[in-house]
Amino acid sequence: MDTDLTKGPVMRSMLRFAVPMILGNLLQQCYNVVDTLIVSWYLGPDALAAVGSSFTLMTFITSILLGLCMGSSVVFSIRFGRRDDRGLRESAQASFFLILSITLILNLIAFFSLDGIRLFLNVSDDGIWQMMRSYLFVIYSGLIGTFLYNYFSSYLRAIGDSVSPLIFLGISAVLNIFLDILFVVFFNRGVAGAAEATVISQYVSGIGIGIFAMFRYPQLRPRRGDKLVCLSNIKEIASFSILTCVQQSVMNLGILLVQGLVNSFGPVVMAAFAAAVKIDSFAYMPVQEFGNAFSTFIAQNYGAKQKDRIRSGLKGAIIASFVFSVAISLLIWIFGSQLMNLFVDESERDIIYEGLRYLRIEGTFYCGIGCLFLLYGLYRALEKPGMSVILTIFSLGTRVALAYVLSSIEPVGVVGIWWSVPIGWFIADCVGILYYVFRKKALLYWA
Repeated sequence: MDTDLTKGPVMRSMLRFAVPMILGNLLQQCYNVVDTLIVSWYLGPDALAAVGSSFTLMTFITSILLGLCMGSSVVFSIRFGRRDDRGLRESAQASFFLILSITLILNLIAFFSLDGIRLFLNVSDDGIWQMMRSYLFVIYSGLIGTFLYNYFSSYLRAIGDSVSPLIFLGISAVLNIFLDILFVVFFNRGVAGAAEATVISQYVSGIGIGIFAMFRYPQLRPRRGDKLVCLSNIKEIASFSILTCVQQSVMNLGILLVQGLVNSFGPVVMAAFAAAVKIDSFAYMPVQEFGNAFSTFIAQNYGAKQKDRIRSGLKGAIIASFVFSVAISLLIWIFGSQLMNLFVDESERDIIYEGLRYLRIEGTFYCGIGCLFLLYGLYRALEKPGMSVILTIFSLGTRVALAYVLSSIEPVGVVGIWWSVPIGWFIADCVGILYYVFRKKALLYWA
């Protein structure tokens, strides 16, 4: 299951490592989609709008944990590339305690701020808000499980094992679907039942992968003489993790701000956006995971000082991402209407029309976000996580500003929100590419 990305054919190694990550995220998106489908089919459009808006908020919160784990994994990959076993072990331990502490604090903040979310997300409908509140209250209790899964899967991927996280995610996905049907359909638990199914599945995968990692990779366990909580290790982990966390948080905060704007257009647009975003995230997810796999490849070879493999990997990754993005764009154009019908009954024509309009605007420009994910991964791996933050600010800052400006213009309206997304991608891509062109020698220089 382990892949040393500093050896062997470049593209074969990268793709062999990336495929389980892509399959894992596809699986995760699948059970997110099933979750949404069950809510939509059995509880109706209002429940779909409530869960869709809640999902955007939860994506923002979990992005903080994901960013911290992704940042830590870069340090793990560099240590692995250098064959520094003790440094890898101490970094992993420092990272665990740091991110666990942040998770506990975040959990408390989430519960105490629950009633203020309605105003922030601009939810005017009382019925939708009550469903959102009950859903979020349960979901918040699963943050520890989310942390455990993301932490251990980030560690395993950093040392070349992308298969084990896929296995545990598969177990979680099957369990989540089974519990969704049980709680929502048979026990009539409503949207809270969907949340309960998700939380139980998260804890099963999080605890399971943690136990597996400790037994399968004994080098992860503390040893005599290790500095369990070393200040220098915590500082190094924090320098990567916090910036990557900021990047992920800014990205999802922008989406959250857009969600509030979407909600102001009423239940039809809310439901259309909830369904279309599921399809959209499912469509571009493989290039997102490929960008994460690419980041691990670059980080391991950066630690091993393999400049030629870094350059070859960059060229191959650009071609692979472009080809896949074009293929997915064509599929969205051809099958967009059928995909919307999975979430929304054919009689809800207004919802289908708006969701389809969103998908065709976004889907045309998936090359833009594919390039952006590669740039994020590249700069994280080359110890420039701050550059990823800058690119995210360009992308999301443009998106949010244009969304509010364009949607306020009478003839444009909600379609202005949809067009703001690819424009933001394009601007961020230009900034990231220009920075690499002018700073290439400095980025690949070792003192």
